[in-house]
Amino acid sequence: MGGPPWRGKTERGVLIDWVWPLLAAPFVGSVVGVLVRRLPAGRPVLVSRSACDSCGRALSPIDLVPLLSYILQRGRCRACGAAIDPFHWQIEVAAILVALGVVVVARSDPADMWADCVLGWTLLALAWIDVEHGRLPDALTLPLLAGGLVVTWWLEPWRLLICALGAAVGYIAFRLIALLYLAWRGREGLGQGDAKLLAAAAAWVGLDGLGDVVLLGAAAGIGMALWSGRSTGISAVTSVPFGPGLAIGTIIVRLHG
Repeated sequence: MGGPPWRGKTERGVLIDWVWPLLAAPFVGSVVGVLVRRLPAGRPVLVSRSACDSCGRALSPIDLVPLLSYILQRGRCRACGAAIDPFHWQIEVAAILVALGVVVVARSDPADMWADCVLGWTLLALAWIDVEHGRLPDALTLPLLAGGLVVTWWLEPWRLLICALGAAVGYIAFRLIALLYLAWRGREGLGQGDAKLLAAAAAWVGLDGLGDVVLLGAAAGIGMALWSGRSTGISAVTSVPFGPGLAIGTIIVRLHG
């Protein structure tokens, strides 16, 4: 990572650098919401206009201002009065929290900070999709993998080889574990999406950070399993998505590595 963001800058300049990701976050969160809702359903992401889930009315720009529109409309559609799914404001707030987390621990220049925000927002989309649908779309994991290598080449070119090697090792290791588990238990334990996400994580944190990502991801996964099974209990066939854990591990290692 580069030097401190305040090096060679005034306090005001540093503050401006930190404010822009926070201002952009709710708008990015709105886009992330579109990805979460449309990618698993196979719906077009870019060419289809947003519409009310209840009456189908196409939403105007005034209806799409993140958070503010929801507050001013008191959580209801202006046309039919139906309640707006709280998912929309929740994911916008989550995107703000991602940016806030990056800004709070930022130790590098604005380019690093923006790259880490994009990483965090993409991981947010992947984690949310995995929780709701039990899958990690290639449309997000593969660009995240390529993006990690590009960012590494751009900001830390001396680490490109270790990151590329980490991506290969991460994917192969998880695929081998998945195949062994399938042969042993007769059912899938790790999907290909998990292996691709781990490869993408390594493209951002390198081979040297891969073990920490898996360790933190496993700890987060256990925590999720205990939380989700607090009322129904946990059995040998309990299915827990690993994507959110890997996402948490990746962003922590990236920011603190």
